[in-house]
Amino acid sequence: MACTILRLLWKAPTFGIPRTLSLACTRCFCKHQPTVTAQNFSDYESIQEQYKPEVPEYFNFAKDVVDVWAEEEKEGRRSSHPALWWVSDQGDQVKWSFEELALESRKAARVLSDQCGLQKGDRVIVILSRVPEWWLMNLACIRTGTVLIPGTIQLTAKDILHRLQTSRARCIVTEEVLAPAVDAVASKCPSLESKLIVSRKPRGGWLYFNDLLKLAPDEHSCVATKSLDPMAIYFTSGTTGAPKMTEHSHASHGIGLTVNGRYWLDLSPSDTIWNTSDTGWGKSAWSSVFAPWIQGACVFAHGMPRFEPELVLEVLSKFPITTFCSPPTAYRMLVHQNLTSHKFHSLKHCVSAGEPMNPEVMEKWEAHTELAIHEGYGQTETVLVCGTFKGMKIKPGSMGKPSPAYDVQIIDEDGNILPPGKEGNIAIRIKPTRPFCLFTQYTNDPERTAATICGDFYITGDIGMKDEDDYFWFIGRADDVINSAGYRIGPFEVESALIEHPAVVESAVVSSPDPTRGEVVKAFVVLAPDYASHDPEALIKELQDHVKKVTAPYKYPRKMEFVPHLPKTISGKIRRNELRKKEWGKA
Repeated sequence: MACTILRLLWKAPTFGIPRTLSLACTRCFCKHQPTVTAQNFSDYESIQEQYKPEVPEYFNFAKDVVDVWAEEEKEGRRSSHPALWWVSDQGDQVKWSFEELALESRKAARVLSDQCGLQKGDRVIVILSRVPEWWLMNLACIRTGTVLIPGTIQLTAKDILHRLQTSRARCIVTEEVLAPAVDAVASKCPSLESKLIVSRKPRGGWLYFNDLLKLAPDEHSCVATKSLDPMAIYFTSGTTGAPKMTEHSHASHGIGLTVNGRYWLDLSPSDTIWNTSDTGWGKSAWSSVFAPWIQGACVFAHGMPRFEPELVLEVLSKFPITTFCSPPTAYRMLVHQNLTSHKFHSLKHCVSAGEPMNPEVMEKWEAHTELAIHEGYGQTETVLVCGTFKGMKIKPGSMGKPSPAYDVQIIDEDGNILPPGKEGNIAIRIKPTRPFCLFTQYTNDPERTAATICGDFYITGDIGMKDEDDYFWFIGRADDVINSAGYRIGPFEVESALIEHPAVVESAVVSSPDPTRGEVVKAFVVLAPDYASHDPEALIKELQDHVKKVTAPYKYPRKMEFVPHLPKTISGKIRRNELRKKEWGKA
């Protein structure tokens, strides 16, 4: 049954061992030639034709995907290419095959069930940095049927208390650096029964995972999980308010992320993907767990504690990474480095998601690497919604065309579909059939769950438009769009215009009150070091004139403020709502 499910995920004509083996020869022939030719499909239209997912009654990603790849390795039908390749910030390395990954995750599952006493449906908060144990805990939770709740290592004691109380988690898994914060709030969390620490030494009052894993039996009978059973709860980034607990089923990510791995990332078993996202966010599920392993690809991870542009470029040069996935903020930092001093011999595909990508950054990156950046748009609540796929014409600034997972439309406030060129809500059709790869609910919050529905559609909360070629364009979060003297202005287009100027490292655009126009555009700008000593008034005028030339003049920022940094969520997204509240005196 498990082998059948894996082959269903790969059922298009390009799947199969002969095709996999032939890829090695193909890549040797063209590894120094930039290409946009996809290996899993011929063109965008063929994606729509190929994608016919089948969701069985029972599905478990660890059993039906990871264990099947392990069996393929054991029988010699998959090469020795790693499943997980981890490099520490000190240069130490761990390479696990699917066989080793399956074995170690079975032992980790025994720790959760035998030592922590967890049962199917129990919730487990996992707050780990990019260490191999994070991947083990993902699979261990899936094997035991417990519900994974990932969190970033940057959480504070207050954040941890909120998550423990709202989720009613029975177990927390974390590292030594956060253990004191957990201990400080644990007494206020009556549901918390066990604490599991991943560290170099034991800690009083905690179960020591490192020793328990060594002693654990390597046999574990995977809990039977239905496809629509809850698998994970992801806290949203909180760009517009308090983070929501977003529940996903075993199928929504375990099968649904086929569209990411197969079509957007275009991965095969001989590929190695490096996704720089923090382990606390849904994007890690996208590109560091499910999407790559559905395709049998290798997940590369680096333990760098923070994003260091020069180190990232060195890693891309040194290791055989074929696919690079990073947010726009990271690419903005990378293009300010000396790219010409680095050669990326293995790299053949670059993708970005999380926020809109500025066209100027895309142009600079491609000029130096000869590789386009393929954008992807989605949410914690979804898999890939729109993307620019290989072989597709890239329109800089557009987030591409809909993925085959969804029927995506632009609708008005009454749920009516709008024609091309009209701005409205980006929405996904959920009637008559709700897509299985859409989140199940906001846990413990039926009102917010219901508020996402408008007629036959799930509304994303984002404003966009579709052009005559069916390309979708992001305008902004619904709360971020500025209404000035009858004009609707999206912050992204103004920010993109500003970043074209060499004085601007980063900017955030929000509405600001105005007695005549109601509200006007205000830009908060982080200056490049070389411009820090320039006359502020003259520089503001120069930047305003620049925006008028680059985009429609009515969009230029009538107010501007230079700041040392921008407020961001822990995941690195700009908190425009915080700046907007400050402007309107509501902070």
